Amino acid sequence: MAGNASSPHESRRPPRTAPLRAPAALLRRVRRRLGRSRPHRHDPELSLHPRPHPYARAAGLVAVTVLGAWLGLLAVGSVRTPVGPMDTHMTLRPSFSGGTKINVPPLGALTLDSHHGPLRLDVDVDKLDPVRSRALVDRPERLGALESTISEDVGQGTLDLAVRSCVAVVCGATALGLAVYRRPRRALLSGGLALTLLLASSATAYATWNPRSVLEPRFSGLLSGAPSVVGDARSIVTDFNIYQQELARLVTNMTKLYDATTTLPTYQPDPTTLRLLHVSDIHLNPAAWSIIRSLVKQYDIDLIVDSGDTMDHGTTAENGFLTPVADLGAPYVWVRGNHDSEDTQKAMESKKNVTVLDDGTPHTVAGVRLAGIGDPQFTPDRSVDSGGDPQERREGRALARSLREARAEGDPVDIAVTHNPVAAEQVAGTVPLVLAGHTHNRSQRALPDGTRMMIEGTTGGGGLRAVEDETPQKVQASVLYLDRESKQLQAWDEITLGGLGLTTAEVSRRLPGEARPGSSPSPTVPSTPAPSTEGSPSD
Repeated sequence: MAGNASSPHESRRPPRTAPLRAPAALLRRVRRRLGRSRPHRHDPELSLHPRPHPYARAAGLVAVTVLGAWLGLLAVGSVRTPVGPMDTHMTLRPSFSGGTKINVPPLGALTLDSHHGPLRLDVDVDKLDPVRSRALVDRPERLGALESTISEDVGQGTLDLAVRSCVAVVCGATALGLAVYRRPRRALLSGGLALTLLLASSATAYATWNPRSVLEPRFSGLLSGAPSVVGDARSIVTDFNIYQQELARLVTNMTKLYDATTTLPTYQPDPTTLRLLHVSDIHLNPAAWSIIRSLVKQYDIDLIVDSGDTMDHGTTAENGFLTPVADLGAPYVWVRGNHDSEDTQKAMESKKNVTVLDDGTPHTVAGVRLAGIGDPQFTPDRSVDSGGDPQERREGRALARSLREARAEGDPVDIAVTHNPVAAEQVAGTVPLVLAGHTHNRSQRALPDGTRMMIEGTTGGGGLRAVEDETPQKVQASVLYLDRESKQLQAWDEITLGGLGLTTAEVSRRLPGEARPGSSPSPTVPSTPAPSTEGSPSD
């Protein structure tokens, strides 16, 4: 009996295995049956968030990479680089067809089929640098090396753009990948994929590069008329020396006009004198707006009168050229010329600070009573037979009737405005002063019965026609001084700037008593030339 007895410690010790493991196994079975057990991390069938399909993961990674690369290009993927005398802005843009687009504001753009691929090169011409442009004029021998200089500038700019674009797409794709996936490995994979796509796109562009695309550009905006002005590629190759000379003049013309206007002598008449600036025949020359703005500031102009032919073909595409007219510093009065269409007139009427004269209806602007008519002929439209001088005379006589009626009603007109001088001649005796343009040659004479007719030259230097003649057309405008009370003409300054490629400027003072009916213009009084740099051409 004593051998079968157990010690007190042995009687209290619990079983080692079965009693401890049974509850745990039972609990696991119950939790699995109730669906509350934690799924195995490697068992997709038991996972609460199934892993996406590999193709879907790849598509998502590509989408994040492309979007991040595009955002990177938008943020920092552009460079500013000088190309010859111009400052340009180069940018790579996503595209389905590739190519190169060159924007030349405000004239428009031209597109080149330079390459194929998912990237397009955008080149924006920001401005013409006056220092570099003047250096070409002062040192004509540099023109011979202009082509190689431009090639080097474009090459350096393209290299800088390539480096910056690589950094932009990698950083953009990596940053967006990190924000979306929150895993450094995925973010780096997105950046590497972006770099691979950029290199593949660059290789495609290099393989499909077409240097002859410059001979077949597509023009838009105001440049759509360039082929008819410049000629086809064959004539450019044949007459390259002529085109090179004209290109040099075109490049330097705007700078020289700016320099000339800043040195014009100013006149300080009586404080009560009203100053009117007469301009005409701008013909799409963008430099004219800067000249007008400069004259308005220097002469403290109260009123600008434009006697027409602001456009060249009167097309809707040209209407963007009119944007600066609302911000020249003085009220702008305008009549339609024979190169301005009805659409041009509607565009002018929509501009703030602009008054359009037509049908002889009087308007008061800056205290001056004006009336005028638009030119009855639109000569760019070859489908319509022009009425010629007889039609101009009929419209001029209709304006004269309106002026007589206004005077009979006690509301006399101070200044009449037409585009064609033939129409202006018909208002003799009905108004003290009539302004016109059209001829591109400045002149003035006294009409019978006390009316003075003043014809302005071309403030745009002939516009697109500036290079047609051997001698470039001069840029002309006039400042008229009127008595503020009586609106009588007291004197006027004739401002003449050297035309395309020339640097001279002169101002001639004229008095109303110098011209009599049937007399010839008096000799020019001593002029004040603008200082020119050594070696520059002169008038």
